Amino acid sequence: MCKLIAWRRVELHAIGSFVLSFADSRLSDQLKAQVGERAAAMVEDGMRLGIGTGSTAEAFIHALAARVEDGLNIIGVPTSVRTETLCKKLGIPLTTLEESPHLDLTIDGADEIDPHLNLIKGAGGALLREKIVAAASNDMLVIADGSKVVDTLGAFALPIEINAFGQRATMMALERVGAEFSMQGGLSLRMDAKKASYVTDGGHLIVDASFGRIDDPTALYDALLRIPGVVEHGLFTGLASRAIVARETGIELLEPV
Repeated sequence: MCKLIAWRRVELHAIGSFVLSFADSRLSDQLKAQVGERAAAMVEDGMRLGIGTGSTAEAFIHALAARVEDGLNIIGVPTSVRTETLCKKLGIPLTTLEESPHLDLTIDGADEIDPHLNLIKGAGGALLREKIVAAASNDMLVIADGSKVVDTLGAFALPIEINAFGQRATMMALERVGAEFSMQGGLSLRMDAKKASYVTDGGHLIVDASFGRIDDPTALYDALLRIPGVVEHGLFTGLASRAIVARETGIELLEPV
């Protein structure tokens, strides 16, 4: 499923007198707004749009809402309840994949991006819906800051969505796969703010797997899905074709040559 492609960096625009600054490897709110506005400018009238989840995606949603208010005609499919709530608040027209099963474009963030546009996603727990929406789209545009671009995936823990039934058996199977792929850390069941098991919008649990380094995302992708209790995982391969990345030196478009 992995599509190996190279990147070409294209400088999009100068920020002028605004000084790019990063805190704790995350975009400042002002820089997120720049990325969100640039992504919103790439949305065309009449598009059926997958709308991502996360703080950078929310910057895009605000910029998209401004364009909708100015007359842009689009309809969106949100990737989470959180995104759906924000879109409704801002007046962005929404639909469902049942009503619009084929989309033109999905715009979403990522936790890691490798040189082949393979991604790790799922820090916010919306990975299942994010992947379903991205796979239903002609194209996927990723928006992120430069700290998310890595040579090899795996420093960020890989989220794995599992069924609550048979949880222990599934965890044991995940441990075996982890050993096969030289997982450097361990597995941890994600907990919510109340110290209870985190439950996704789909009613499942999340296990975070600390691989440290994923040399073969395609092989790991397949191995994880062979475990019956795994609903989906946060490896996105062959879905993204472009990324807008904010760095200290400016904002870049990463795209295949």
